[in-house]
Amino acid sequence: MPLCPAMETKSARLTVLIDPFKKKAFEQLCAAQDLTPSQVVRQMIRDYLEQHGVSYKTRSTVAARGAAKPQPRRKPAA
Repeated sequence: MPLCPAMETKSARLTVLIDPFKKKAFEQLCAAQDLTPSQVVRQMIRDYLEQHGVSYKTRSTVAARGAAKPQPRRKPAA
């Protein structure tokens, strides 16, 4: 599961209720893979959206597209 942490910035919080045993096992697995639980959850969400054909925009995607837009030509001053 490739991670793309540089593509997103913190913008919203998602609270999930999970039983303590699954939480502990998940945190241990993440630590063993040198990943944070947040990194893994963000990747799972991206994968789920892609799997279901749902597109989304991140700030960096919007900024990159905005920078690539050609600027309108200005008319020469008369």
